[in-house]
Amino acid sequence: MKTLIKNGKVIDPSQKIEKKMNILIDGKLIKEYPGNIKELEKRKDLKVIDANKLVVVPGLIDIHVHLREPGFEHKETIRTGTLSAAAGGFTSIACMPNTDPINDNASVTDYILLKARTEGIVNVLPIGAITKSEEGNQLAEIGEMYKAGCVAISDDGMPVTNSNLMRRAMEYVKAFNLPVIVHAEDTYLSDDGVMNEGKTSTMLGLKGIPNASEEVMIARDIFLSELTGTDLHICHVSTEGSVRVIREAKKRGVKVTAEATPHHFLLTDEEVYNYNTNAKMNPPLRTSKDVKAIIKGLKDGTLDVIATDHAPHSEDEKNVEFDIAPFGIVGLETALPLSLKLVEDKILTISQLIEKLTINPANIVNSDKGTLKKNKVADITIFDPKEEYLIDKNNFYSKGKNTPFQDWKVRGKVKYTIVSGKIVYKN
Repeated sequence: MKTLIKNGKVIDPSQKIEKKMNILIDGKLIKEYPGNIKELEKRKDLKVIDANKLVVVPGLIDIHVHLREPGFEHKETIRTGTLSAAAGGFTSIACMPNTDPINDNASVTDYILLKARTEGIVNVLPIGAITKSEEGNQLAEIGEMYKAGCVAISDDGMPVTNSNLMRRAMEYVKAFNLPVIVHAEDTYLSDDGVMNEGKTSTMLGLKGIPNASEEVMIARDIFLSELTGTDLHICHVSTEGSVRVIREAKKRGVKVTAEATPHHFLLTDEEVYNYNTNAKMNPPLRTSKDVKAIIKGLKDGTLDVIATDHAPHSEDEKNVEFDIAPFGIVGLETALPLSLKLVEDKILTISQLIEKLTINPANIVNSDKGTLKKNKVADITIFDPKEEYLIDKNNFYSKGKNTPFQDWKVRGKVKYTIVSGKIVYKN
């Protein structure tokens, strides 16, 4: 089966393409960019997508997602998580290992990939744990997980506090060319805090998490990366100091990349007023000064990637006192329109934004996705950058409805999500 995407504005940062053109898909692959399509359109075996006034980009990639399965299927499943991804324009998602059982061995990796093949509708890239049971005491079966299909290692949510163990992990993964992805947090400094430490936490009487809890661990892991020569990727950067440390490390040539989430570049800790548990995440929302630093980091390339940290919870879990509510919000179905605000505000060009959502995350996890090159697998996202609508959690495909962006007016509606040449989502 052949599919022709015609008249779309194609943006592919991997090839520095930004122009109106046509794309012909043959089976699972991108075949060519035909100029004259009059004869082609006469074919009866051709499916045509008219992308006039729409933007056509490589399928979006999110390298920080919690699919919850196995173990927490009341929050999300691989099925609902991949449906949510497709609705948000994501064709590939990398899932964190903090499931139950934790993805710390090949059998759990195999299970995730089997479920993804049989029930998922987008590409699922498992991330294995750094330590067994994410307890920070003993290295997980990293070699086995790599052979089974893991694209990185991380103890996301449970940072590795033992510096020597983290060094050993970094040295070990070099044999497999795997990146180490870190949730940077000194849990002794966080000390059961529930929001950003500052004026707002004092006013609300809530225990705060200082910026330093993130910054000291980022500094440690950068120095360990410098020592070992291992690729280091830092999750959900939230503070001004973190951006500064990463920027300085990059200038020294350290192999470090980093991501920002839409909530950390759009919201401040003032969202927690009225004890809104949908504004509770880890790292927490910070101050306007930190938000400005994140935006500057995205603009100057210090922060390479926009990721969601999609973390679904049931409504019962979030509908409790702020202190005991779990950290996390959903993000797959809101990330693109929220990120397009960076283009609207002239912080990033549209091409720079798409780069942070496609080829940059692909390169970090050594994936051949994130491009529209000929003979590559046809993973493609088509969206209307001007269509305006209100975010409505009740329309989410995700089981999680925990979002602080309910009723936000946004622009940018996904129209088609194509995975391996097949339309998996159509608006």
